[in-house]
Amino acid sequence: MELSETLQSNASYRSFTDQPVSDEELRGILDLARFAPSGGNRQPWEVIIVKDPNRRNSLEHLYQLAWREYMAHVELGLVPFAPTDHGRWSGPAIDLEEARRRPAPSSFADNLATVPALLVVCVRLDQLAVLDNGLERQSIVGGGSIYPFCHNIMLAARSRGLGGVMTTVICRQESAVRELLAIPNGVAVAALLALGYPDKVVTRLKRHDPSTFTHLDTFTQRPPWEEVNSAAPSALK
Repeated sequence: MELSETLQSNASYRSFTDQPVSDEELRGILDLARFAPSGGNRQPWEVIIVKDPNRRNSLEHLYQLAWREYMAHVELGLVPFAPTDHGRWSGPAIDLEEARRRPAPSSFADNLATVPALLVVCVRLDQLAVLDNGLERQSIVGGGSIYPFCHNIMLAARSRGLGGVMTTVICRQESAVRELLAIPNGVAVAALLALGYPDKVVTRLKRHDPSTFTHLDTFTQRPPWEEVNSAAPSALK
């Protein structure tokens, strides 16, 4: 698949056919993804491929609990766990215990255990150069050494005709996930990746035009660009 087509069809796929993803395919995907950049080329990632049915069922349950928290925010028009206090998170905006008790039906969350391939991507924290530590805002820099790798997995999968979604919802249950998957201290859960063969391929993604998010010299000025379009080229239909 051409790079442009891979990028423009790399949607968040949450529904898959019954076709399995082989160990050979996963090995090939990870072999490509490993070339992602990371701070100091320390490559701090660890990947757990979850196959055991019991662990998959437990992972689904934990994801559902976290999903309920997420949706409780959305129902109130809130961005879940956003650092809205001058760039800092000052505590829950909802009653988290109550949220976890309320069902939040989701075809993806409620069928997570049946996804063809489940990968839990972890990161060794002592290998992250977190250069925004100590600033008076939410730290984000450490993610630069792990999420390019996650994105590479998604691109590598898409280039082979697969698709999937990267979700960080499961991080809300990190303590339980660590126990479930025997993850040692000092290693954090960065994301859950669900992969498979999409039952429907999206080839016309909607994204903001570069003219809406690009600035010139200062944040208050825009480059003299005209908006071209907000979707992938029609040639990908």
